Amino acid sequence: MAEGVRAMAEGIQGKLIEAAQAAREAPVRRSANGIQWAPFGENGQTEAELARMVQAVPVGIAAALKRKAYYFVPLAIAEGRGGESGGQTTMIAPAYSTALADEAICHRNVALGSGEGGEGVFISARLMNDRFALAFEFFINVGHAFVDEVGVAGAFAELVWGHATSDVRGETSMDAWESRAAAMGGGADSHDVRPKIDEKAKTEYLTAAFSDAVAIYLLSLTVDFDYSELREREYPLLAPQALAERLKMVAQLFPPNPDYEFAIRYRRRG
Repeated sequence: MAEGVRAMAEGIQGKLIEAAQAAREAPVRRSANGIQWAPFGENGQTEAELARMVQAVPVGIAAALKRKAYYFVPLAIAEGRGGESGGQTTMIAPAYSTALADEAICHRNVALGSGEGGEGVFISARLMNDRFALAFEFFINVGHAFVDEVGVAGAFAELVWGHATSDVRGETSMDAWESRAAAMGGGADSHDVRPKIDEKAKTEYLTAAFSDAVAIYLLSLTVDFDYSELREREYPLLAPQALAERLKMVAQLFPPNPDYEFAIRYRRRG
């Protein structure tokens, strides 16, 4: 029995290649907005679908991502997770299997060096159930990378902090929810008298809220979805009107590329 298990493990390992090798084998495209990306292996997506999704990123946001290349792979796996994080090796599965899926992670950032695009972001396309999930995973990565590079727009920070101090209900992610609560010194929807603002937590909150808003805005340019589809059990979603205000501001800061449209509909047609 042990020999059988060992043989299976060796067989699975033989199907994997290192992320750097996958990057070398996948010719990188440059979208019209400037983003570098590449499909690799049996990722379940057509190149046209991926190209449409990548091009949805407005040029004003894409300009901050010059040192990144996005690879849409079947599965990305971080080996050596029991050791130090610096010792992990990212492996890529050229094809999907249920055994490998159990070991895969949503995405993995890998330093590739200046000759191969700086940093590669390997996204496990086959872990996502549908186009909505894949697009959101990609845009969350884009949102965080963009905000890490350029920071939070002042007008957006003012708007979001106004929501927090006015006790607007809910938030856009667990990170935003928790950092908002920490910044305000209590529950994110509490009406108690607040102690002195925690400035570090406030900065983390504004950063998380901006990243979230950018990702949700980009998602809205790509797929038609109901806001409730973003719901998670651990925290309440931001009130729709407040979200609309945030998204409209992001759209003003970074207008859609040609052939993309930003729209908020409060009731589905039909």
